[in-house]
Amino acid sequence: MTTDDERYMRRCLQLARNGRQNAKPNPMVGAVIVANTASGGEPRIIGEGYHVRCGEGHAEVNAFASVSPADEELLSEATIYVSLEPCAHYGKTPPCADLIVKKGVLRAVVGCIDEFAQVQGRGIQKLRDAGIDVSVGVLEAECRALNRRFFTFHRLHRPYIILKWAQTANGFIDDNGRALAISTPFTQMLAHKLRSEEDAILVGRVTDEREHPQLNVRHWSGPDPKRLVVDRTHPLNLDSLHAHNVQSLIVEGGRKTLESFLIQGLWDEIRVETNTLLTVAGGTRAPQLPANAIVGSSRQYDGNQITTFFPAVEG
Repeated sequence: MTTDDERYMRRCLQLARNGRQNAKPNPMVGAVIVANTASGGEPRIIGEGYHVRCGEGHAEVNAFASVSPADEELLSEATIYVSLEPCAHYGKTPPCADLIVKKGVLRAVVGCIDEFAQVQGRGIQKLRDAGIDVSVGVLEAECRALNRRFFTFHRLHRPYIILKWAQTANGFIDDNGRALAISTPFTQMLAHKLRSEEDAILVGRVTDEREHPQLNVRHWSGPDPKRLVVDRTHPLNLDSLHAHNVQSLIVEGGRKTLESFLIQGLWDEIRVETNTLLTVAGGTRAPQLPANAIVGSSRQYDGNQITTFFPAVEG
């Protein structure tokens, strides 16, 4: 059974996703303010917002700004729901934890703790020190998944890495060395949608010279990812990508390029598109999935199966 806290946190997540393009390199965050949570009256949303653009107001700021003057007096008995821990430091904007304390809400519900070094529990502690009742971990898995790129970037000091390939029904990624159209027009559009949401895309030298891939977003709307080509003399420099705030990287190279990431364990997500109706007599075998890869989702589009894998959680 879904609780009220879960229901309002789902709304936070829904709002947060609106910032997917413009909030970067900041995380996506949504906030909802619900009145009458202490008096026993019918709960009512009186304010909501999300982090629209980096450098501008955070989700909490926008949520409080949306509260009408007539509803301001309800804040003392209200609950604020936030998908990510409120910031506790001065950056481009003042700390949101201070604003929540100033507004005098009764309770705060936080989806997950912010792993960013300048936060990491400090925002929650500020609220508790001010006497606000704080609950943490409502829909935590969903809240963490939403900003997995942001968390990976700050925890591991490298981009979130997505390995992606398309294969025939019998497991080949080309037709005896020749490029092969495996995707359908619709799944190609989905691939370009993914590109528009990630910061960079990479292929190996052989793929670049053989296929001359554009690696842009011509079948979708949005920014093109940064185009990268690597080989032995021009290896990938993860430190450089981190320094340039590249939070996510798609790897679409050939088998050798993909396997170089798999061998090093440098992957956070694998997306495999399988054309279930297409077979070839021979060619380059698709990479072998690592032993710790587990299915996150699997969906069929126009006869093609797109399966997403994630690393199994240890312990």
